[in-house]
Amino acid sequence: AVIVPKDKAVGITPTVRRASAGAADRVPFFAATNLARSLKLLKDAGVWLTGFAGDGAQSLYASDFKGPVGIVIGSEGEGMRRLTREACDFVAAIPMRGSVESLNVSVATGVVLFEVLRQRSL
Repeated sequence: AVIVPKDKAVGITPTVRRASAGAADRVPFFAATNLARSLKLLKDAGVWLTGFAGDGAQSLYASDFKGPVGIVIGSEGEGMRRLTREACDFVAAIPMRGSVESLNVSVATGVVLFEVLRQRSL
């Protein structure tokens, strides 16, 4: 599922639906009034939360995504809010090479989800 904050986030618009190549019709989408509370509910249900930030303490590739996991990605420019970051069990970073400092949210999410899929396919 995809969970976004109710405020300051784009929902499923016609443009989003087209760009999703059909995923918007197959992946549950929720807008949470209180994202930190929603993350706590996930943790209480046994989901391990890994947030992603440029200053993350561990590498994406050192993270374990084989069990029940939630991936937390912040907004472009501002990253994760303080309470959202504090709700995460781990904060990881995508290793960057050369002069590239960061990726936009959609690219970062794709990289992370591919690594989750790769680990679960081993």
